This record gives sequence, C-alpha cells and structure tokens, in this order.
Amino acid sequence: MLFEVWAPGAGQVALQWAGDRAGEPAIPMERDVGRAGWWRTEAPAQDGDRYAYRLDGGPPLPDPRAARLPEGPGGPGAVVEHDRFDWRHPWSGGPLPGAVLYELHIGTYTPEGTFDAAAARLRHLADLGITHVSLMPVCPFPGTHGWGYDGVAPWAVHEPYGGPDGLKRFVDAAHGYGLGVILDVVHNHLGPSGNHLPEFGPYFTDTHHTPWGAAVNLDAPGCEEVRGYLLGSALSWLRDYRLDGLRLDAIHTLHDDHTPHFLTKLSAAVDGLAGQLGRPLFLIAESDLNDPRTTAPRESGGQGLHAQWNDDFHHALHTALTGESRGYYADFARAPLAALTKTLTGGFFHDGSHSSFRGRVHGAPLDLRVTPAYRLLAYAQTHDQIGNRALGDRLAAGLSPGLLACAAALVLCSPFTPMLFMGEEWGATTPWQYFTDHTDPELAEAVRAGRRREFAAHEWAGQAGDWPDPQDPATRDRCVLDWSEPALAPHAALLAWHRTLLALRRELPALTDPDPRHTDVHYDEAARWLLLRRGPLRVAVHLGREATAAIPVGDGDGARTEALAGWPEAHLPGADGVLRLPPESVVILGP
Repeated sequence: MLFEVWAPGAGQVALQWAGDRAGEPAIPMERDVGRAGWWRTEAPAQDGDRYAYRLDGGPPLPDPRAARLPEGPGGPGAVVEHDRFDWRHPWSGGPLPGAVLYELHIGTYTPEGTFDAAAARLRHLADLGITHVSLMPVCPFPGTHGWGYDGVAPWAVHEPYGGPDGLKRFVDAAHGYGLGVILDVVHNHLGPSGNHLPEFGPYFTDTHHTPWGAAVNLDAPGCEEVRGYLLGSALSWLRDYRLDGLRLDAIHTLHDDHTPHFLTKLSAAVDGLAGQLGRPLFLIAESDLNDPRTTAPRESGGQGLHAQWNDDFHHALHTALTGESRGYYADFARAPLAALTKTLTGGFFHDGSHSSFRGRVHGAPLDLRVTPAYRLLAYAQTHDQIGNRALGDRLAAGLSPGLLACAAALVLCSPFTPMLFMGEEWGATTPWQYFTDHTDPELAEAVRAGRRREFAAHEWAGQAGDWPDPQDPATRDRCVLDWSEPALAPHAALLAWHRTLLALRRELPALTDPDPRHTDVHYDEAARWLLLRRGPLRVAVHLGREATAAIPVGDGDGARTEALAGWPEAHLPGADGVLRLPPESVVILGP
C-alpha cells in the first residue's frame, strides 16, 4: 500500500505503526522526485491498521489525509479501504431542482447520537416527503458531542458517530429510501484542539484572518498544495461516500486573492466528477455576501456553485412572524411583509441597499433571467439561526401552531429550494443550543467566555445568568429530539400539515417552477396578510392575531377556484372574490 504525505519543511519523514502494530519498526520514507515537498513509501497494510508520521524524529502525528482517526483528533490514523464496503442500494443521484432539504445533526437527532440510530429514523423523512438529508459536519472534533464546526481532519469521520463505515451505512440506508445526502464541510478554518497541520506545512496564513484565527492558506506560498488538499477532501466525500452534494460553511471567510478562486476550481472539479460518475452532484454555499457571482456560471465570470443559503428570506419571514427587530433583524422589521415580498420576488433583500446592521451598502441584485429560483434556499429555521440565540429557542417556543403553519406554507410554497431543520415539521419543543465537549480546560473556558460575549452582542431572548454552559453535558441532552412528540397534540397536526404541503409540491408543477419571474406577491402590512401567487396557485396567509383578514384573490374571470389545503381549515373566497381568513391561518387555492 502506498503511504504519502506533504511535509515540505521536513528533513526526514518516517511511517510509524500504532495500535496492534506498535511494536514494528518505523519505515523511513523517501522524497517524491516528481512532487516537491512530498514523501512516500510502500508498506504492507490492510483496513484498520493504525499509523502515524514522524517528522525529523519528532512525536508521531496523524496523517492529514487520514480517513479514520479511531482515537480522535491528534491520535493515529487508521487505514480505510473504501472499496471493501458492500453497498446494497444502487443510486443514480438526486438532482437539486425540485429538492426539499432537511438539516440534521447526527449527535442529537436521536438519544444514541450515531449514524445507525439516525438511519433507523429515515423512514420518517421519506414518508414526510423530504428528498435530501443535509448533515451537519461529521469530521472529527474534540470529545463526543459538539456541533462539528471545530473539526480538525477534513478527510475523516467522527468516530463516536460510527466512523467511515457508519457514514456509509447511513448514506446507503438513505438511498434505499430514495433520499439523497448532503454533507456540511468546513473549509474556512480547522478547530484548534488536535490540529497538527501547521507541523506538516503552510496550511494556514497570517495574510488573512477569520473570526476563528489564522486563515486557511488559499493564496500565500504553498497554497497550491493546500487547495489540492481541500479539493481532494471534497471529491472524496462525493466519490467514496456516495454523497450527493456538499454544503460549504461560511464561504465569505474563505479569503483567496489567487486566480482562479478556490471555489471556482472546486465547482469545476465537482462538475467534472459528476460527469465521470454519471450522477448529479452539487455545491451549496453559506454566504452572507448576497453576491450573484456565487451561483453565476463560471463561463460568465461566476464561481459556478449550484445554490446558496438565503438568510434574507429567513430574516424577513422571522420578523414577520415574531416582530423581533434587534441586530440584523432591524432593516427587515421596519416593514416585514414588504421585505418578505422583495425576497420572494427578487431573491435578496439587501441587493445594493443600505444595511444598518453593517453600516454600509450591502449586496447586489440577482439577474432573474439567468438565476433559477432553486439556486436559493428558503428556510424558517436553521442550526445557526436557532443556536445563535442565547437559549436556543425554536419558533415553536413563542409562536402559535397557526403561525408555524403559515411559516411552513411560505417556505414550502416559495419559489426557492425549501429546507427544514430537524423537528421543525412537528413544532419540536426541544431547544437547539450551542454545546461542546472540549477536553482542554483553557479552551473550554475560552469557548464559554466567547459565547457570553456573543450573546451580549446579539441577544434575542433570555437574561444574563440564564445562558446555558456549552460544556455542560446537559446542554447537549436538552437538544436531543423528543420522538414522542409527533404523536401528541398539536405536533401531530403540524406534522400532517407539512406532509400535505410536501405532497402538493410533488403534485403541482407550479410549486417547483424554477423561473422566479412566475412569482407574484400582494400584501397588506397593516392587516398582516400576504398573497403569494405561483402561476395559477395562490397561497394566502394571515399573520394577524385578532381581526379577520379580507384578502382579494379573485381574478375577475369567473374561473372556478378550489381550496387545496388550509390551516386550521380550508376556506373559499366569496362571490365577490374576497377570501376572509381568520387570524393565524393559511389557505392554498388552485384552479
């Protein structure tokens, strides 16, 4: 078996066996004459054998490209022979157009917090009408429980979740239910604990900085190898684990002055792999830039990513539902239905307008002639938008079932690719709070202090002293979904409502029409109603809590109108073409 590692500053490198082979002598490695800075050796090995590298006689270090770290970050790697896995379900892929995503955290989706336990719950998602499961990061991180955004090994899988084979079993089970799988990957930084990459080479640079410290080296000396390291990791997830797509965390912190940009190269490589494998693959960016170039085709100067999260839609919907107006909600809260209308019809709210939160002009307009609506993701809740609240309170903690039903209708009937956060479909009452399991006491205290500062700056709910301790195991335990809730009131009704909406998405082509120009919106800010038209369909929501709303929905052509669905019940417009909706209700009308 070939072992190779990039260590350009080392004078000598050795392959050191560990685990059951710890007594065997180290094997000196030779410089690769064809690749500067690379070392290589051939050695007999099989799946599961543990190994590390020693640089200039130093301590054993984990392989930066290890696919498995059985002892966690900082420990030796283990050989993974991907071809040994027995895939049971053939898979031709699940395209992004028409998709419905479901964001899921393996560690809290079930009490067990493993891939296998989560796989046992996949039928629920298939029956619901989900098309793709979007996993939060699964790379190794300190301890057992955490969000996963402080991972240190972008080629490996967190061992407590089930390691590489556990992820493959999950993906295979999902494909058996007709579900695609997307993985959240973090290229903008690597966690501090157990991170030995700087000992191998210039993986980081002080040329740029991120909120988490030194930036990943994408444009300084040595960047070609670092870019290749991240590209190879991304392609491995899609190829070796049969994933359908990747969600790229916070691309606005990927500082790269090199040409072409790292993301442009990544999208080209993924498109090339899709052609080789004969199935669709896609990249979804998390970005706060509101930059149309993110998803614009490479041939027209864009980065060629296939979609991006749209926080503007979330902020507009959140303020319309809750009335919150602090922090980044301020601009949206001035006229929330107008803001929601702008995002539904134009994609971005900040499209060159002034952002009071940033204190400057922000964003640029989307060209709706070249940007299909499915390239934007719409959501009422995400791990970020819930977890960055001090108490991690979901919408269900403060909204009525009627308003939750309205939110679901606006997300699932929007022109965008909809995404739900786990448990949202039944109005889960379990919070989603920030939790960690750092074994380094100084790092643990630094995380506590950092969260306190963040809560003080962006406090949506709760008072000082109520904030959960990220390091307390009880914080994670509170976030585990309660699977008894879906059978109880009012959760069962909300779950049935989501199933109804998702069935309509499958049955009615207008709801997956990729042309955003076929969407029209009317609203009354004072009366708190909004009418969303998707072709011949009309989605009427009344967010008010008191008076009945009179919503003109008639076209004046005498055409027959049918109530396709409604919460708490379906209503038809009167002979005058006016739909009279009670407070906190929604109706979907069709021809």
